[in-house]
Order: sequence, then structure tokens, then C-alpha cells
Amino acid sequence: MDIGSHWRPIIESVQDGIIIVDGRGNFIAANHSAQLMTGYSEAELRGKSCRVLNCTGCKIKGRGRGKDWCGLFSRGLMRDKKCMITASNKQTIPIIKSATVLYDAGGDIVGAVETLKDISENISYRNELASIKRIYHIDDGFHGIIGRTPVMQKLYEHIQSVASLDTPVMILGESGTGKEMVAKALHETGARSKHPFIKVNCAALSENLLESELFGHVKGAYTGAQTDRAGRFEAAHKGTIFLDEIGDIPLSVQVKLLRVLEERMIQRVGENRSIPVDVRIITATNKNLETLIRRGEFREDLFFRINVFPLTCPPLSQRKDDITLIIQHFISVQGEKTGKNILGFTPEAMRAMVAYAWPGNIRELRNVVEYAFVLARGKSIRPEHLPGKVLETAEPEFPSAVPAEPDPESRPFVLNLVPLEKQDLINALQKTGGNQTKAAQLLGISRITVWKRMKKYNISIK
Repeated sequence: MDIGSHWRPIIESVQDGIIIVDGRGNFIAANHSAQLMTGYSEAELRGKSCRVLNCTGCKIKGRGRGKDWCGLFSRGLMRDKKCMITASNKQTIPIIKSATVLYDAGGDIVGAVETLKDISENISYRNELASIKRIYHIDDGFHGIIGRTPVMQKLYEHIQSVASLDTPVMILGESGTGKEMVAKALHETGARSKHPFIKVNCAALSENLLESELFGHVKGAYTGAQTDRAGRFEAAHKGTIFLDEIGDIPLSVQVKLLRVLEERMIQRVGENRSIPVDVRIITATNKNLETLIRRGEFREDLFFRINVFPLTCPPLSQRKDDITLIIQHFISVQGEKTGKNILGFTPEAMRAMVAYAWPGNIRELRNVVEYAFVLARGKSIRPEHLPGKVLETAEPEFPSAVPAEPDPESRPFVLNLVPLEKQDLINALQKTGGNQTKAAQLLGISRITVWKRMKKYNISIK
């Protein structure tokens, strides 16, 4: 049977998206599923470059036809690669892509056929399970990130959507919003979690030291280089490298970093030999890189290379409802660190904490809780235990700066986490047959914490 004239019904019968491109990557055809997935009609796609989908799994050369156009034509085949494409409404869609190159009778490349499987539903299901876990283990947070407001739930969903891919992620946000914790969550949730997570603070090093720190050096490369030394990219091989404060990288280092991102090869300072590296790139900044680009202080091509999937850490001013939860978390942390049995803030002190603007975000909040722990003597943190800048916002409620005598009727404002915390511990001990070490691993806490909570809630192993 000659199926040459029946290719259209064949591709329309397939549930996954199918697209066909010519040797220059221009669209020839797209089945109905591909049109629904991308939001483009076949008429809108036909004749346009495949670049319009902005697929993160493509390595476009764009220097001609066939092998000179993209990496797929050089390889001839692609199987089950996880990527992201951009739909017509600018939304990113996670997909699994397979592709096969098409040849004519003479063996010349004439195009390629690609299948696109939308995995959004699978990710949504995993996100839903994770949300349920967060509800019932709220003290654990999401990989250490505390927050339950809608803006944080959206951030968690985006982390889970992109974590399993190698798509470069740029984390944006004000100082103190937890960008490093988001980077760690991306690493721990992804396929590289068993390999190294390497952080580099780009603002803390001079130009020469930063280049050596990133790429390594050989003996004699500069004064003081007495031995060969591997750089952070080599240390992160198979894992993740997190470049914090990326906006502070000098232009000379930006050029070399761009080359590494494009070629996946590094050269140590003082050496011409190229070393292959396989790393996932995550960057972070609190600066406006587009402004730096206009000033000529940041390369535009590097910006587009690292800013494939931006994530924004919201400031505390946009998640006021999370403040009490975060405070209670830091109270637990400080309680274990100092041994003080402080249960929480009085309602007056808590109102002052919520009313404050928190320009330093979570880092500043943590410092204020630690400051209050130093001054507090009883089981409650009162207004007089807080720094003056926090009380200024709530000044009308505190006409007197003189510390008040402890009021036995003034009870601390505490989130009622005891039932969940106690029941979780009981469940974990039952599952592990009373083994405290295994229960600690199950709950993601230390064995000492398990012992303390057993003592706190009078839980005995029978």
C-alpha cells in the first residue's frame, strides 16, 4: 500500500502534537494536537521558522540548511527529551520531544518530523500532591521555604514545573527574599539532586579571582598560583552551579561565561586545553539587568542565554499573611538553638511585626526574632523586646516606651501547630516501629528534634 497520499490522516490520528519542518527549520505542517498545544493555527505556522516556539531543547546554528541549521540535523535522531516551548499566549509548556530527520533518495536532508507530548497534566498532578503534603507538614515548608499565600504557591508550582528540566533559570527578587533557597529547591527537586550544588557569590570576588574561581587555573597562571586548581564549574559537574549576584560579573568574565554556556567547555586560566562540563545553570540578581544592558555593563546575548525561565521571589510586603507563619518557624529555630522556652509573640508585638514594611525581607525578620530572643526573659516576646524601627510603624498603639510589667493575662500569639506536629511524630514512629533515627529521616528533621518532641508531648515507645 502506498501511504504517500495518506500522511495527513495519519498525523491527525495521533494524540500527541506532530510538526514537520523543512531543511531550514521552517514549518511545513502541524497536526490538530500541535495547533491546540501551541495556540498557533497551521496557517500561522506554515513558512515560519521553528524558532517561534522558543524550544529550550533545540541547539540552533542558523547558518544554512540541514546540519548547518541545527544540532538535530547533525544527530539525525532525538528521543524523549524534556524541554519547554512557548505558546502563542507567551505561556511556557513542558513537553517531551522526539524527532527524526527526513532524507531524500540521494541521502540529502530535506527536513524533520517532531512529536511533542504535553506533560503539563503530569506536573499538575505532582504539584497537587506536593500541595497536600505542604498543608499537613506546614512546619517543614517547601524545601525549607516557608509560605502558604497564593503568590508562594504559584512560585512552588513554577519551581516544580522547571526543576526536572535543564532550562537555565534566573531568580529575581529583592535582597533577603530567599533566592538561594529557591535555587536549592530547584536542585533538590530536579534530576541532578544527587550531584553537587555549587554556589558562587559573583559580587564577593575581584575580576581575576572570579575567573579563577569559576574556571580554575594551572600552576604559574599568575602570582600565587602554586598548584593546579579545579574551578567551580568542574566541581559542579553533573550537578548545578548557582551564580548569585550575576549582575556584578565584569564584562571580560561575561564573554568567557557565555562561551561556556554555549559550548559546554571550560578552559582553566593559563591553559588552552578545553574541559567538557555538564552543569545546570541557575543565576540570581536583585539588579535590573536590562538597565545594565542599556548602560553597556551587561551583555545582551548573555542575558538572553541565562534568562530563559525567570522566577521572582516576592518581597514580604506582597505576602503579609505569611509573616506569622515565618515568625513561628524562626521561634522554633531559635528555641532549639538557645534552649529558651519562648512560645510566641504577644498580640501587640505580633501586630507591630505584621505592620512593619520589612525592607530587608526574610533576612531582616529572622534577625529581629533573634534580637527579641536575646532580650525576652519569659515565655512571650513583648513590644519592648523589639527594635525601635519595628515599633515606629505601630507607634499609636504604644504611647509609652517604658517597658510594661509582665501581664499574666497577656498570652503569646502562637500558631496552633501542636496537633499536626504531635500527630506527625506519632505516625512516623508507628511506621518505623519506634525507631527514632528512621522517624527523623521520614520527617526530614534531626534525631535530637525527634527526642525533644517526644519529651515535649510525653510520647513513649511501647
